[in-house]
Amino acid sequence: MMKNIAVLASGSGTNTENIIRFFREKDSACVRLVLTNRQDALVLERAKRLGVPYACFAKNDWESGEAILPLLQEHDIDFIVLAGFLARVPNSILHAYPNKMINIHPSLLPKFGGKGMYGDRVHEAVIAAGEKESGITIHYTNEHYDEGAVICQIKCSVLPGDTPDILAQRIHKLEYEYYPRVIEELLNTID
Repeated sequence: MMKNIAVLASGSGTNTENIIRFFREKDSACVRLVLTNRQDALVLERAKRLGVPYACFAKNDWESGEAILPLLQEHDIDFIVLAGFLARVPNSILHAYPNKMINIHPSLLPKFGGKGMYGDRVHEAVIAAGEKESGITIHYTNEHYDEGAVICQIKCSVLPGDTPDILAQRIHKLEYEYYPRVIEELLNTID
């Protein structure tokens, strides 16, 4: 039976577009909804161009979740994917989707995670710390930023002379390759 995915994103939406395109080629799932917390997020343009329903909610709506949960239910969402989503997910949504909501983080958690650690901030911190490797962590979402149970980590080297931009490019390649595949594997395990 086909599963319905909602993607939560706050930024440009490159991972969101990658996930939408990946599942267009599959019978297992479809991205049915894109949600954001920022009116100026480029992910809205991507969703519109790709014909995926989308909505933007103000900060107060995200804090309570009261307006968001009915929309998820209206679209029969089975699974939620965070892709560069920077707001805290309300408890009401977390509790409605136990073990059915995941996030991707651009480091090897628990290092370089938590509130405020996203995007280039992470890569800058990894390089400043002199780390020899970085990567991505795909994990379940819970009440705390980047503290949910780890599903998998994919590593890459941090090379001498790397800048945050160069490291980010290497990390993005891992995200684009592995995130949709891990989502698909997890969808095969849920009812």
